[in-house]
Amino acid sequence: MSGSSRPSPGRRPAGEHEVKGIAFRDDADERDGEDTEGGAPPPSPAAAGPRVGWRKLTFLPVVLIAVLLATWLWFRQADLDALSRNALGNGQVTKALWQHVQLTVISTFFVLIIAIPLGILLTRRMFRRATPFAMAFANMGQATPAIGLLALLVIWLGIGRRAALIGIIIYAVLPVLSNTIAGLKANDPTLLEAARGIGMSPLGVLTRVELPLAVPLILAGVRTALVLNVGTATLATFGGGGGLGVLITTGITSQRMPVLVLGSILTVALALLVDWLASLAELLLRPRGLEVGT
Repeated sequence: MSGSSRPSPGRRPAGEHEVKGIAFRDDADERDGEDTEGGAPPPSPAAAGPRVGWRKLTFLPVVLIAVLLATWLWFRQADLDALSRNALGNGQVTKALWQHVQLTVISTFFVLIIAIPLGILLTRRMFRRATPFAMAFANMGQATPAIGLLALLVIWLGIGRRAALIGIIIYAVLPVLSNTIAGLKANDPTLLEAARGIGMSPLGVLTRVELPLAVPLILAGVRTALVLNVGTATLATFGGGGGLGVLITTGITSQRMPVLVLGSILTVALALLVDWLASLAELLLRPRGLEVGT
């Protein structure tokens, strides 16, 4: 019939092909054409949104600022006696806060350079048998009461910041060490075999495959250690290490509530601030490839 819509023998509809006398349609070509003509292609899995939202960036700082401002206003109208003014005046608060920050930063630095390399070493084949002994020693350090450990170190090393720092470091090694070992052991063996199969050296496999995959667990351990260090540093005052513990012990022994309140609020605020900063680092340092599908 002349009105028939049947295609002529010399031409085929768009997308239809013939192979060995068999006609078929290439649906993939049609889908590609639809994507090109009808709109933008689907987003790549790696093209994720911002890692840190505005709530994460603003909520805790705003709360801390409000708490510190309320504390400052309360002190402005508080009736302080001579002992309280002496404990809080002449830059004593700033000095104690700076000492506390120094204790936290220095102890965390040494925890990282001790625990992470040791955790890597204990996951290598030659040293795996030493893992139970190292973990037992780290558990012993944290199981010992912090004040008792500090007292033993003061007896051994004398009063000063060195004894306080060593005590804080021993107390905070466990979370970083255990998380480093757990993160490296949790890696998929097939990925490691594939990396070795394409010719990577053992150091290349460690730095480019194992450690990036273990980063989330390692950072979680570092975050825990940071908060532990802020809290344990308050005990440094008993060994002559200074810090905000000076204000807290002064407030308790002299029964001066303003001094105790200020030392406690500053310690809590510092711990929350450090935890917030560590959580941001945990999000920003997490490899992008681990976010696919989450």
